Amino acid sequence: MIRVLLAEDMHLVRGALVALLDLEPDIKVVAEAATGDEIVPKALEHGPDVAVLDVELPGVDGLTAAAELRRRVPGCRVLIVTSYGRPGNVRRAFAAQAAGFMVKDAPPGRLADAIRRVAAGERVVDPQLAVAALEAVESPLKPRELEVLRRFAGGEDVEQIAQALFLSVGTIRNYLTRIVTTLHARNRLHAVRIAQDAGWL
Repeated sequence: MIRVLLAEDMHLVRGALVALLDLEPDIKVVAEAATGDEIVPKALEHGPDVAVLDVELPGVDGLTAAAELRRRVPGCRVLIVTSYGRPGNVRRAFAAQAAGFMVKDAPPGRLADAIRRVAAGERVVDPQLAVAALEAVESPLKPRELEVLRRFAGGEDVEQIAQALFLSVGTIRNYLTRIVTTLHARNRLHAVRIAQDAGWL
C-alpha cells in the first residue's frame, strides 16, 4: 500500500482528489494539508511514501516545502501538482529534488499512475513541460533584484522592502526601475507578472 500525503488549499479540489485516490486498491491518503506550513509536521506524524503537493499554497509554498521534506523526511518522495505549468517552476521543483511534476488538468488516471511511479523510485514529468523547461530562458535579474521583486510581488511597499533589506528607499526605487527596464515591462506590476509567468519568483 502506497501511503500518500495530499496538500491542496482548495477544499473541493482536495476532496475530489482524495475520493479519486481512494478508488485505487494500492493507494491510501493518510494525511491532508490545506497550507504549506502543515506539510512537514504531518509528514513527520504519518510517514507517507509520497507527498502530492500543490505549488500555490498559503504559508510555505509547495516547492519550499518539497525541499524541507527532502531534508526532514528523506524517505518521502514528492510529486508536485499545479495549475501552472510554468517552465521555471519545473526547474525549481527538480532543484528541490521533487521526483515528479504534473499539471492538474491531466487525465485523472494519470495522477495515480504518477504516484505509483514516484513511489517506485522513478521521476515523472509531463514531456511538454520537460521540453519547455529545457528551453526556458534563465532569469536576467540579479539575485538582489529578484529578492526586491519577490518582496514587491508579496505586497511589501518600497519603504518596507528598504527596511527589510537595510537599504535606502531611493536604492529600492532604483532596483525596481532597473527591473522594469531589464524585463521590458510596462510598469512594476507587469514586471511581476513577467517574472511569475517565467517561474523566476
